[in-house]
Amino acid sequence: MITPQQVVDKMMLHDKFSQWLGIEIIEIKEGYSKIKMQVREEMVNGFGIAHGGIAFSFADSAFAFACNNRNNLSVALDTSINFTKAVNVGDTLFAEANEIHNGRSTGLYLITITNQLNEIVAHFKGNCFRTGKTHL
Repeated sequence: MITPQQVVDKMMLHDKFSQWLGIEIIEIKEGYSKIKMQVREEMVNGFGIAHGGIAFSFADSAFAFACNNRNNLSVALDTSINFTKAVNVGDTLFAEANEIHNGRSTGLYLITITNQLNEIVAHFKGNCFRTGKTHL
């Protein structure tokens, strides 16, 4: 039997962007993922805070790991993010993806991003389409 961790391990092996972000996997369960990363100097925008695309991409990786880990290749249909607090260089971010709906052809996930002080910095919502293809 293929485990959720095996699926995510294979995904990470080929996911150059998540590797560039410095993502570390903390926990993987069916329909769930928790990951972390450190914000680096090259991730800031012209205002000296983390570019919004960094938090979005981080949450998107957590979303992908959660919605794909049953070994059913799933792709994003719709995503959105709400930023609630600035992210700074040196911050350690955590993203926790929770499954809200696991349908045959779609899934809905809510991802909360917090910093090292356990402050919520963003909420991300992702809806995915299940292709029926497998990763492994």
